Amino acid sequence: MTANYTFIYDGECPFCNHFAELLEIKSKITNIKILDGRKNIPLINSLIDKGYDLDKGAILLKNNEIFHGAEAINTICKQINNPSSSLLLLLSKVFKSTKRTKVLFPLLVRARRFALISKGVPTSLV
Repeated sequence: MTANYTFIYDGECPFCNHFAELLEIKSKITNIKILDGRKNIPLINSLIDKGYDLDKGAILLKNNEIFHGAEAINTICKQINNPSSSLLLLLSKVFKSTKRTKVLFPLLVRARRFALISKGVPTSLV
């Protein structure tokens, strides 16, 4: 059975937005749906009820599994093979390592918060 993925990100975050665009256009993952969490508040609320807060990292749905934060980025990067973007190739190589992802991910969350505050956008979606 082929896995179906739904990658949920913060569309106001410039870093998240660019990564999501690269995933959608350049990753060559054919069975992925990309959703801006800010445009899907009912879904975000249901995920918060389950303990998954988009403010603490992207969310990846894989069939009936939920991956959050570093685990979401690591899991989706492991699916990227021969992307048509040198940046996505670099990101996928860096974040295919579970250890590197766990070390670097908190920096990504801080960068997101800084970018949102700089834009005057609330960091929390709900």
